[in-house]
Amino acid sequence: MIDAAARARAADLLARFRAAGARPVETAILQPAGTLLELYGEDIRARAFTTTDPLAGEMMLRPDFTVPVAQAHMSGGAAPARYAYAGEVFRRQEDDDGRPREYLQVGFEIFDGADAAAADAEVFALFAEVLAPWAPIAATGDLGLLTAAVDGLTTSERRRAALRRHIWRPARFRRLMERFGGAVPAPERAALLARLERATPEALIAEAGTAVGKRGPDEIAARLVALQEDAGLPPVSAIEAQAIDALLDLDAPMAAAVERVRDLAVDLPALGPACDRLAARAEALAARGVDVDALPFAPARGRTAMEYYDGFTFSFARPGAGGPAIASGGRYDALTARLGDGRAVPAVGGVIRPGLLEDAP
Repeated sequence: MIDAAARARAADLLARFRAAGARPVETAILQPAGTLLELYGEDIRARAFTTTDPLAGEMMLRPDFTVPVAQAHMSGGAAPARYAYAGEVFRRQEDDDGRPREYLQVGFEIFDGADAAAADAEVFALFAEVLAPWAPIAATGDLGLLTAAVDGLTTSERRRAALRRHIWRPARFRRLMERFGGAVPAPERAALLARLERATPEALIAEAGTAVGKRGPDEIAARLVALQEDAGLPPVSAIEAQAIDALLDLDAPMAAAVERVRDLAVDLPALGPACDRLAARAEALAARGVDVDALPFAPARGRTAMEYYDGFTFSFARPGAGGPAIASGGRYDALTARLGDGRAVPAVGGVIRPGLLEDAP
């Protein structure tokens, strides 16, 4: 149950975002599931409330505003725009009965490709200003740096695609890097590769007997061929792997991080353009009064949030408080391309959870 104080605070926050030039927008609480479930990360997909309508098909209670707002924007012509919204979102909580299944989100989104760095800075500075009475602790990241680093690896496109797909899954990503770097395979995998050297995929499938699961024989055979081809590739170079590790471990004030990323670009030149974008963002933030010499920055920050974030990420937390962030957001350019059938509009935004802003000053 959402209390009256949280609703009043949500209305105040929405008014602040409207005063900053945003147009209010609403989305339906009950959304067609369809592609939306594919656009959210594994965590949200697993926690969405879904149902089936005889006429409309699979539906879901709104777990987040950003994707429906982006979908509405892209279907409406995709002109530059600023939006603000406030309303309920819903998440299943199978592992923690103490976390709410229904709570409020208030958000602000910019769809405009004129100056991405300026838009990032505008959103972050606005959130910092709105949340200033609670003295929040800010943190930032940039998943675009990780994507650029992966794209620059001297290896097969199949391997790069696998790493890109798992950027938001840290443990899986690290295992893939270890495997592509030449780590000794697990005994089961080593045994399978040894058998593939002596038999065709079709023979192995026939030997296994009745198929279990949803994959058909053609998919299984293609996967076995891919494993065989991958095993014959040279490992990712130690220098490139070390540069990826250094990027994942980097945690420094934003201004200092720019120079460290430039150093890593010596070994991974593909980082250069992404580092230029980071530097431009730092300058835009500084122009808005943000102290980038103290602003925490880690490229990997935001990897376990929404999987549609693909660039700048940020969060705000209450001092000394555990639990979820009171606000978070980031850039999601690729999401608009998927929703616009290839027609993309650079976009950045964030949400505040007014129910977490307790003990208002």
